Amino acid sequence: MTAPHIQSGLDDRYLLEDGLVHLTGIHALVRLPLDQRRADRVMINERVCEGCGDCGRKSNCLSVQPVPTEFGRKTQIDQSSCNLDFSCLESDRPSFLTVIPGRPGRGAARRVAPPLDAAAIPAPAAPDPAAAARGPHVTRIADVGGTGVVTLSQILSTAAMLAGRQVRALDQTGLAQKGGAVISDVKIGGTDPDVASKAAAGECDLYLGCDLLVAADARNLAAADPAWTVAVVSTSEVPTGTMIVDTSASFPPSAEITGRIRRRTRGDGIFLDARRLAGTLLGEDQFANILLTGVAFQAGALPLPADAIEQAVRLNGVKVDANLQAFRRGRQAVADPEALAAAVADLWAPAAAGRPRAAQAQGAEGQAQTLASAVAAPAGSVLARIVALRAADLIAYQDALYARRYVDLVERVRAVEAERVPAASELAEAVARYLYKLMAYKDEYEVARLSLDPAVDARARSRISYRLHPPLLRALGARKKITLGPWFAPVFGVLVRMRRLRGTRLDPFGHTTVRRAERQLIAEYTRLIGDLLAGLSAGNHALAVELASLPDEVRGYEQVKLDNVARYRERLTALRAEFAGQASVTARES
Repeated sequence: MTAPHIQSGLDDRYLLEDGLVHLTGIHALVRLPLDQRRADRVMINERVCEGCGDCGRKSNCLSVQPVPTEFGRKTQIDQSSCNLDFSCLESDRPSFLTVIPGRPGRGAARRVAPPLDAAAIPAPAAPDPAAAARGPHVTRIADVGGTGVVTLSQILSTAAMLAGRQVRALDQTGLAQKGGAVISDVKIGGTDPDVASKAAAGECDLYLGCDLLVAADARNLAAADPAWTVAVVSTSEVPTGTMIVDTSASFPPSAEITGRIRRRTRGDGIFLDARRLAGTLLGEDQFANILLTGVAFQAGALPLPADAIEQAVRLNGVKVDANLQAFRRGRQAVADPEALAAAVADLWAPAAAGRPRAAQAQGAEGQAQTLASAVAAPAGSVLARIVALRAADLIAYQDALYARRYVDLVERVRAVEAERVPAASELAEAVARYLYKLMAYKDEYEVARLSLDPAVDARARSRISYRLHPPLLRALGARKKITLGPWFAPVFGVLVRMRRLRGTRLDPFGHTTVRRAERQLIAEYTRLIGDLLAGLSAGNHALAVELASLPDEVRGYEQVKLDNVARYRERLTALRAEFAGQASVTARES
């Protein structure tokens, strides 16, 4: 008996033999045996990271992703898409760690949502009866390579076959590899053997947007029709290659991107942050595509039985339980959003408090609160929050006297801004952020302190090795990083205690070109702020904020940082001349 197969536009076949789905042809996957895979993983300590983009440029890897934090743009490794070639370690930044995951039973397991029984989910919405009259049901999946788009196409095709439906599928990968746009069309039903595998213009019934930017591309939206295409789209912001290497590039406004899709589809589309939901509920965001499929199914936009889809997931044989839960949680997002929100809230709830903090830590917190209160910002305001957090950190960085310098200048800016530009606080907030950034430059002492942050151990939950390229060894000719295991933590502790030598004649690290430049930047910025306050007015307030925010460009370590400092000073010179011109005009007019 000939094995049943699914027609594919690339002449591949999904063969159902012995209860297993086998993919043959140019899409065949090569899987390494478990004993040939690397056991360790790369992680980035985001507090040590400068978000300079150097690791992205060195590795050209889309798993090295920018992430917004309280302390600005940083970089993280997307573990679910990491291919373990470790090329990102070619960057000599000290923020990289390698971890060997603990054995089962060691460390704190990541919390995930409890299993959801399929029987607890009500029946889905009834499919549109008019859809059957239009011919085969057409699903277009818009995603990027390396995230499972072809696998999802395979699962839907297999589910259709298990349900006794005719199916054609076309995976349009082109030259796309990991991170490149991939479009998969799946046509279910119909009896015409000559029907094209690719969705024609306006033919799409379900537009499954697994990647927001790919889904918003006009060429891909051409298959949609506002009269009947239902959009189910993930709003997760997945960075492009440009965003990874260019620190000035950012994701377009979400409303603008989703607006393109809404205009080309029906008004009852569903938009949700699938990657965040999957990561929260299941521990990894790689299940986002299956979660979206569950949303589409429950909304009545996918005319297949639930048991056929779940059986196809089982036949796929990869992380079956998690994928089944992703599908069911997607269904729950439509059928019972309150229950889903409760499950998410439970996982976001803070863990029970641990043992009391040491008296020394409590004393430092009291010092920070006293210092922060010197800035007369309204309680609960953005400025008050920024100052409170950074004053505490500067005490730990150096001492209370150092933090006092920071607080005094921020309060001076706040007072002048309130007088010259009433109700504005953007200048004080910019100074609070970027004066801190310059004062808390990451020398050897600070890298040591941040490397010992308990939050790093809690996040890794495994054995940590530090991947460092110390400037001293670099000066002696060392070309590559060295690996230092947990035994090196006491050395970090010694360095932290030596921070009192920072900037003094006894500082063994303070005489290098980059350290001198870092200290000069603080003095230059202080003088800049004085000049801005002297000429500040409502007319040049926006330009003053831009000038005060320029240190955001000062990123990286060693030569990368020095190169950025040169660009920062060029930009600073041009903007200062513009500010001086505006200030002189204002003075003449007054």
